[in-house]
Amino acid sequence: MLATRASEAWRGGKMTPAARVQAAIELLDAVVVAAGDDGAPADRLIAEYFRTRRYAGSKDRRAVRELVFRAVRACGPVPANGRAAMLRLAEDDPALAPLFDGSPHGPAPIGPGEVAAHGGLATDWLVAALAQSGVGGEDAAALLGRAPLDLRVNTLKADRATIELPVPAAPTDAPQGLRVEPGTQVEAWDAFQSGAVEVQDTGSQLACLAVAALPSETVIDLCAGAGGKTLALAAAMANRGTLIAADSARNRLSRLAPRAGRAGAGMIETRLINPGRETEMLADFAGRADAVLVDAPCSGTGTWRRSPEARWRLTPARLARFAEVQARLLDIGAGLVKPGGRLVFVACSLLDVEGAGQIDRFFARHPGWTPQVPELPLGRPRGHGWRLTPYHDETDGFFIASLSRAC
Repeated sequence: MLATRASEAWRGGKMTPAARVQAAIELLDAVVVAAGDDGAPADRLIAEYFRTRRYAGSKDRRAVRELVFRAVRACGPVPANGRAAMLRLAEDDPALAPLFDGSPHGPAPIGPGEVAAHGGLATDWLVAALAQSGVGGEDAAALLGRAPLDLRVNTLKADRATIELPVPAAPTDAPQGLRVEPGTQVEAWDAFQSGAVEVQDTGSQLACLAVAALPSETVIDLCAGAGGKTLALAAAMANRGTLIAADSARNRLSRLAPRAGRAGAGMIETRLINPGRETEMLADFAGRADAVLVDAPCSGTGTWRRSPEARWRLTPARLARFAEVQARLLDIGAGLVKPGGRLVFVACSLLDVEGAGQIDRFFARHPGWTPQVPELPLGRPRGHGWRLTPYHDETDGFFIASLSRAC
């Protein structure tokens, strides 16, 4: 249970600035604990915190959430606790220090010699790994910026050129991409509820574009999750052909069916796969797929703008496990591709061990495959693949590689 010192200040639905800081500290305590034991992400912790405090005003909720994420971004390594994280933020924002006033619902005064958390990008080993992967300076700093809110217009129901939305939207470099103000309540729109638009980062849309899926092809999304990329592939295929959405997580995969129904994507077949039995359970597609997408589990270094606390969860051992899983999934995917077909590897990571290095190791294991440069409007080459970054492309960070099997 989270501490509740700040809760009394919500009587009447309004908090003092000091109480907001105390609430943020309580939440940050939970975020720090979750980072250590692989618990719930910060967004979920914040939602749960306010679920039991429904009398909190919307302005207070937004203000506390903003303080939490500002403090997370201000800290490099994992802080000792939420108070240390908030003290670190107060070093950057002088207006916060006076709010440590010892008031009934606010944080205790800052003690002599009290130490704030360390700042920076991340722990030393992770900063070094990013630098070795060509991510430093402004590129690295941009990883902790604010993410935009991007949409994909679903061509099974609408088109970017003619769709009408309740707010202004700017076109992105994705063929059906639009960008709206962060915080826009897209889920309340008729266009969202009818399946005409989906929330999807421009980089993710371009990763789907790299698959080059065509109507009547056989395409397998090997790590489909909740199906965001699967839905984009269904639209690219004009709802014709064979599209398999496979995943080993029942709870994630179960969310695809209602999303597909809303999007009008009736050609998607879901398959729940037991880990370690992927080849056996997809044996009917061995050597038959025109394209296989491996959107592999990864460190998520390219998504820190959305989940900045993710960098507190990453360790060298965990990174090595991600790389092992990616290699295994690439091998499985390769066995599903027909001669002349393509294998597309995607990782929302900017670390070479999960990107260019991963593909180098694939080629060492699989002679007869060749790299194909994806024709994308954003990004630049990285090894035998393609990289998108927040700094250069204003997208999440992605590594994308398209590999062709010899005929």
